[in-house]
Amino acid sequence: MISKNNVEHYIWGNNCDGWRLINEEDRSIIHERMPTGTREVRHLHYKARQFFFILSGEMTIEVDGKEYILMAHEGIEVLPTVPHQVFNKSDNELEFLVVSLPNVRNDRITVD
Repeated sequence: MISKNNVEHYIWGNNCDGWRLINEEDRSIIHERMPTGTREVRHLHYKARQFFFILSGEMTIEVDGKEYILMAHEGIEVLPTVPHQVFNKSDNELEFLVVSLPNVRNDRITVD
C-alpha cells in the first residue's frame, strides 16, 4: 500500500508539501498540499506531460496565459513545452495529485 504516511515527503515553495507516491524514471505521481495564498513559480517541461487532479479545495492554474479554476474531482492536462503555474487563491487548503509522464526530474525550466 502507498500513502502519504509511508513515502518521501518534501517541503516546497512557501510551506507547501509534497509526497512522492510513485517516483520512477518513466512516471511520477505526487500528492501535494498548498496553503491559502501560495503559488508555484511559472515553468514548463520539455519532455513531461502532466495531469493535475484536485482532491480537495480550489486550484487556479494558468496554462499558456489562460487561467482555469478547478474544484474537487476535476483535472487538467498540461502538455510538454506549455508554460504553467498553480495558485491557491481560495480561503481553504488545496490538495491535489500531479501525474507526470515521464518523471519531471531534470526537466523543469522557469519562465517569466
